[in-house]
Amino acid sequence: MKFIPWKARETGLDLFEDLEEFQRGMNRLFDFGLRRPLKAGNGGSLWAPAVDIVDEKDQIKVKADLPGLKKEDVEVHVENDVLTIKGEKKEEKETKEKDYIRSERYYGAFHRAFTLPASVDAAKVNAAYKEGVLEITLPKKEGAKPKQTKVEIK
Repeated sequence: MKFIPWKARETGLDLFEDLEEFQRGMNRLFDFGLRRPLKAGNGGSLWAPAVDIVDEKDQIKVKADLPGLKKEDVEVHVENDVLTIKGEKKEEKETKEKDYIRSERYYGAFHRAFTLPASVDAAKVNAAYKEGVLEITLPKKEGAKPKQTKVEIK
């Protein structure tokens, strides 16, 4: 059973002190959940690769960091305006026993999904994988590309 420390107040009710204490408690709650990796059922950690999405003039580019994966371990598809990247990073198995002092590398399946704007031409999407970085190019439809018209000032 965990006890919550009680502290006496010098003055009566202090609304700001109560709000600050509540905020500290909420920060501890969310800090706990976000900073520690979640454990999956098979003993590995749940993880998601870091992704950059850049909107360029003619296309949208997605770059995902997938260190240690082979391109055969990664699947990319677009369906109903949703880009999905999924795969699995397998742990290297050795026959001898190991005693880890610290283990921060993630293993297991991952799944990332991104809703695409209607301007993306799903039929022309392509992907390349090089040195642990997956780069997906999502071309925009012709009608969706920004057009610039010079306006004469009179």
